Amino acid sequence: MRTLSTLEGNSQRLDGGAMFGNAPKALWSRWVEVDDKNRIALSCRALLVQEDNRNILVETGIGAFFAPHLKDRYGVVEDRHVLLDSLAAAGLTDADIDVVVLTHLHFDHAGGLLSAWQEGQPSQLLFPNATFITGQRHWHRAKRPHPRDQASFIPELLTLLENSGRLELIDDGQASATLGAGWRFRFSDGHTPGLMIPIIDMPDGPVVFPGDLIPGAPWVHLPITMGYDRFPEALIEEKEALLDNLVSRNGRLVFTHDPRVAMARVARDSESGRYSVDDSQAQISGLNH
Repeated sequence: MRTLSTLEGNSQRLDGGAMFGNAPKALWSRWVEVDDKNRIALSCRALLVQEDNRNILVETGIGAFFAPHLKDRYGVVEDRHVLLDSLAAAGLTDADIDVVVLTHLHFDHAGGLLSAWQEGQPSQLLFPNATFITGQRHWHRAKRPHPRDQASFIPELLTLLENSGRLELIDDGQASATLGAGWRFRFSDGHTPGLMIPIIDMPDGPVVFPGDLIPGAPWVHLPITMGYDRFPEALIEEKEALLDNLVSRNGRLVFTHDPRVAMARVARDSESGRYSVDDSQAQISGLNH
C-alpha cells in the first residue's frame, strides 16, 4: 500500500510582483494577501510517500540554513528547521527517510537538506540514510548556473551531495533504479532547465508534484507565471500539457508554495477552456486512494 502525507517546512514571505511575473497587482491581489512590504505568504511544503516499508520525501523546502542577514533577505519566517518538526509529528526523523526526490536544486526546495544555521559552524547534510534523486540536466545546470539564477543554488550543498555517494541522477525518459517502475517523471524547462516532476499513481488517479511549474493554485491559470521563471512562454505550454493530461485522468496536484491549498484536483471549464482547482485540501495525511 502507498500512502501520501503533506509536511510543512519553513515558510517565506516574498515580493508579490516577483511571484506573479508580468501579471498586474490589481489581478493577483484578488488571490493573496499582501503585507506592507508588498510580500505574500508562501509555504515550502514537502510530500511524504510511504510504500513498501520505505519512506520517500519529495522535496525538503527552504529549511533554516541561512545566516540571519540572508534569512531576512529571503523572508524566511521561522528560526528552527520546521520540516524536522513535521517529520517528528509523523513519528519520523531525517534518519528514517530512505529516498529524497528533488524536483530541482533551488534553495527554497533543497535547503531543507541542510542543518539549521549555527554561528561559526559549517552546514551539515541531513538524511544520512537517504538516496538523493534529481534530474541529470538540472544537476549540470546547478553546477554551471547562468548569472540570472546563480544565487538560487547552494554550492556547498552540491558538494555535500556529490561527496555523499548517494546521489542518483535521472535522464529524461529514464526510470529510477532506486525507486523502481512504480514512479514516473515528467521534465520541464520553463522555470529552470531539467526540472523533474514526479508522478505518483494512486487508485483514483495520478498525484503530481509539479514544483515551481505550478507552485500554487493561482498559477493553474495558464498566463500566470513567476518573475523567477527562465522561459515563461515555454512554461505555459508545459503547464497546459500537464493540466490537460490531469483533467483527462482525474489527476491531482500537490502545491509546494501555496499556504492554503496543499492538494487539489484539476478542472477545466467546457466553454472557456480555463483551468481551475477543485476539491481543495489544506493538508493530506495518510491518503491511500
